[in-house]
Amino acid sequence: MSTSPSINYCAYVDPNSGEHRIGHLDLTTEQIHPLVFISGTRISNLYQVIEAGEGNIQLGRGDPIPLSQVKLLPPISGRDILAVGKNYVEHAKEFNSSGFDSSDKNDQPTFPVIFTKRATSIIAHGEQVLLHPGFTETPDYEGEIGVIIGKAGHKISESEAMDYVWGYTIINDFTARERQRDHKQFYIGKSPDTFCPIGPVAVPKERLPPNLQLQTFVNGEKRQDATLDQLIFSIPTLVSCLSRGQTLQPGDTLATGTPYGVGFGFRPMKFLQAGDEVKVSVTGLGTLTNYMAATDAINPTVERVKSQSAIPVTNQKARGHEGLVKVGTKELFSQVQGQIEGPPIIFIHGLGGSSTYFSPLVAQLSSTHALYLSDFEGHGLSPTNALSEITIASLASDIRDIYHNARPDRKPATVIAHSMGCLVAMKLALKSPELVSSLILFGPPPSPLPEAGSAGSFARAELVRSKGMVAVADAVVNAGLSSKTKESNPLAVAATRMSLLGQDPEGYAKACMALAKSAKERLDTASLTCPTLILTGDHDAISPPHLCFSYGKSIQKAEVQVLEAVGHWHLFEDVKGVSDAVHTFLERLQ
Repeated sequence: MSTSPSINYCAYVDPNSGEHRIGHLDLTTEQIHPLVFISGTRISNLYQVIEAGEGNIQLGRGDPIPLSQVKLLPPISGRDILAVGKNYVEHAKEFNSSGFDSSDKNDQPTFPVIFTKRATSIIAHGEQVLLHPGFTETPDYEGEIGVIIGKAGHKISESEAMDYVWGYTIINDFTARERQRDHKQFYIGKSPDTFCPIGPVAVPKERLPPNLQLQTFVNGEKRQDATLDQLIFSIPTLVSCLSRGQTLQPGDTLATGTPYGVGFGFRPMKFLQAGDEVKVSVTGLGTLTNYMAATDAINPTVERVKSQSAIPVTNQKARGHEGLVKVGTKELFSQVQGQIEGPPIIFIHGLGGSSTYFSPLVAQLSSTHALYLSDFEGHGLSPTNALSEITIASLASDIRDIYHNARPDRKPATVIAHSMGCLVAMKLALKSPELVSSLILFGPPPSPLPEAGSAGSFARAELVRSKGMVAVADAVVNAGLSSKTKESNPLAVAATRMSLLGQDPEGYAKACMALAKSAKERLDTASLTCPTLILTGDHDAISPPHLCFSYGKSIQKAEVQVLEAVGHWHLFEDVKGVSDAVHTFLERLQ
């Protein structure tokens, strides 16, 4: 089902997920109907709408959302606005006689007067416009029709120009008149923060009549009233002019000029004051409404710009931050399951795993224990920032902080860990022994990691960054599972592959580097005093029995069990053997 003939496009913040969305705004009922691609994928911005084409867009299945419950966004943003000055005859005359025109001495320009408005000046319908005291004492309005480009073009002829127009929106080209005059060009006076309201919707040109009418009202008084056919330079002329030496891009937006009736045209001149309501209405586009802010209003643009970052965050799988907890500057996936009054258990997964790895144990222990599960930074459902370095120590700190947040009483817990997670668990027990009552370690790697293992982990990180998880999944499965598992336990093979292929390559690579860097530190295992169970498989090449027995001698209260015909993914390969060993150990602790 494609969009209906009445569909328009508005941008808004989804009240549940916090994500930017595109929807249809019913201008009568003031409800937003979410729009999606025909695949069901949500649409984030108007650039996607333009590129996909309306045949690939449909109404979503979600219920309409009252406009009052969402934050409306400008329908198009992110780029400077291309703009035209003095493009209505009567306005050109009033501008020329106002004393604010330093661009030309003629009433009517011979060529289009082109300038830009800074992208940071763009705001949405309903937002406040700053007065900028000290910068300007002459804030003025300019209701305009905005033209949105639909496809890339260079040297576009006037006869073909409308083929490059996608549609229209409303723009209020607020202006600091004395800055426009004193700088003898328009950019400075046109680009103050909040001086470019756009919206509330954008509409394809096919859904609108060819001759749109524009009206502007200030505090209910009609100030401007004109139609597109009154432009000095038509839309085809402007598109052709702009594309003669530069390529126009889909989504480029052109403010076509304002008609007669701006504030400086009155005698005495009527500049805007705090609390003034400015409305711009255009045929089929609704009404763009904004209010002039108080003189001491805080500029919201600063925080909006500060909140934007060019630093990539990878592994952002948790929709609406669902399940994520704040740990310092990080967000990490964390769950609490089981009986909160029961003995606490902290689970720490390994490289290529996630908290889901422990599902068989969770199912058995949830009726008796309080279970605390989390995903490494960059693994499972936990995102990771490119500036965040992952180390064994940082992962241990994350586990500590997550447990502190979830368990204010900080009751000592049994820590169950797998593979690289064992290094994290031992680091946690050494740094925060008051939190760890006992350790259960599945296949702990050597500490320090041998140089060959370190070099291999660094190399694997680079391979994954270049070619993705598929480049290492088979090798890890082949090396990590026992021959018996690979021959007779296809579910364990599938679970291991799924765990690996489900990882974000960058998150996995960063964890590989954390493991590689563990070659620089020898954990003081002799200082571990809590009861410890070390579990390995007789085919575990990463944590072979002789290594585990060495750990068993070093750790004061340790015991070692070796599972027959098991490799390194112990719980996938032998659920019963691992579960029995864990239950027996936990029962002895009671």
